[in-house]
Amino acid sequence: MSDRWYQKAVVYCLDVDTFQDSDGDGVGDLRGLIGRLDYLARLGVTCLWLNPIHPTPGRDDGYDASDFYGVDPRLGSLGDFAELLHEADNRGIKVIIDLVVNHTSDQHPWFQSARSSPDSPYRDWYVWSDTEPSDRNQGMVFPGEQDETWSYDRTAKAWFYHRFYKFQPDLNFANPEVREEIKRIIAFWLQLGVAGFRIDALPFIIELTEPGNPDSPKDFDFLTELREHAQWRRGDAVLLAEANVEPAKLVDYFGTGPKANDRVHMLFDFMLNGRLVLALAREEPEQLIDALRDTPMLPAGGQWATFLRNHDEIDLSRLTAEQRAEVYEAFGPDEDMRIYDRGIRRRLAPMLGNDRRRLELAYALQFSLRGTPVLRYGDEIGMGEDLSLDGRQAIRTPMQWSVLPNGGFSSAASDKLVRPVVSGGDFGYEQVNVTAQRHDPTSLLSWFERMIRTLREAPEVGAGSCTHVDVAVPAGVLAHRADGPTGCMLFVHNLGRRPATVDLGKLAIDADHPNDVLADQEYPEVGDLSELKVAGYGYRWIRLNRSPAS
Repeated sequence: MSDRWYQKAVVYCLDVDTFQDSDGDGVGDLRGLIGRLDYLARLGVTCLWLNPIHPTPGRDDGYDASDFYGVDPRLGSLGDFAELLHEADNRGIKVIIDLVVNHTSDQHPWFQSARSSPDSPYRDWYVWSDTEPSDRNQGMVFPGEQDETWSYDRTAKAWFYHRFYKFQPDLNFANPEVREEIKRIIAFWLQLGVAGFRIDALPFIIELTEPGNPDSPKDFDFLTELREHAQWRRGDAVLLAEANVEPAKLVDYFGTGPKANDRVHMLFDFMLNGRLVLALAREEPEQLIDALRDTPMLPAGGQWATFLRNHDEIDLSRLTAEQRAEVYEAFGPDEDMRIYDRGIRRRLAPMLGNDRRRLELAYALQFSLRGTPVLRYGDEIGMGEDLSLDGRQAIRTPMQWSVLPNGGFSSAASDKLVRPVVSGGDFGYEQVNVTAQRHDPTSLLSWFERMIRTLREAPEVGAGSCTHVDVAVPAGVLAHRADGPTGCMLFVHNLGRRPATVDLGKLAIDADHPNDVLADQEYPEVGDLSELKVAGYGYRWIRLNRSPAS
């Protein structure tokens, strides 16, 4: 892959502890993941994104790290991690890990030292206030689960800041020593061989928190420092970041100017995700068309990461209250399906009624839009959620490999598992598992393999332009195209349930023997593009032309 390998990647996100258990203790581990790399390679994955792997007290699924330089013993050792990197590289798969450094666990030695004495060398590594801050009850990330963002520590005799839970005190990024430590952490893991990092809660890493100021200033120069540091250590290292902020501010996270990509390489496209879910709920594409038109121009090398589901809730906070209500009605009608007054804690298959047509349509659409697609583990087989689990844990259940006990995830007793395997009903491991779908050429898994192979043959989708084809089309239909040095692809997706015929004859001038390369069914020849038929919830990927050099 090139130094911009991320523009043509397929990213697969997983929790090591719920993927595959190799030693029968009920917890997934790195050796278990190594044993499943061939599965991921066959699927077409080119980049693994691992959710937190560091030692942790385990109060927030690993996001409360107590040591940024180690591997949680439940998952294995640094030696196991090095072996994972080696085996993944043998299969052409890069590995990125979560960088969760806006806070630490309150059990981290840094915080334990900081709270012990005002003279501790780590005291100023955290954010303190001697008096109760006026913004104590503002800025909660988890409304309904948090009551405050400042808590009083009796040992320290001071208030400490925590944007997230009370047991996750925020680091003080106004302190140069903290910045240098973050750089050392990055250098350590790059030296081991990771290809980059998914940076959690990026806006809070550059926030210079001031007690009593709910809108503290942000230091974007620190992002430039991190980018320079990472790329000096590994030229092709990638920074993929989470920044769910106002659209007007997004470009600032990519670079210092309209042509400078000197900060993060990639951002998750939360705005597109919210509009995509709304479009699926409405069964019409207007919100997606607006998203494509409203997307800010990125500097060369900047890239969006697209997703339908990730490891958290579907975040609808960027939609209006009325739009959010529409999505809730369609996909989260029960209060138990919702979370934080802004999201849905379900997987996509049950959200779409386990309708195979709509699942294919949704993922074909996501993978054809501009940016790099990110896929959550288990979605390639249509896994469901377990709403009896708390909060976000509902979509963090063990991978379903077979009809063996515990879905083939672990040989441990079921009551020893890190989390229960979904069992029974339409989404239980007895019905939904890798082995059954591997032997079925018509399965969702087989479809994903074909779709990703097709995507690999269309590099202009990730690295080229993505534009809406502005012609009159039947209700529910979206037509867009991707253009790049390698050629041009045309995409027609019908979000509605009724079949449609689309006239895209105006594009014939750009076509050279156009043909379907992926479709939901067999269609008549493409011809002159003037009578393109597409079924209800159907889709067609059409190769218009290919560069002779590609």
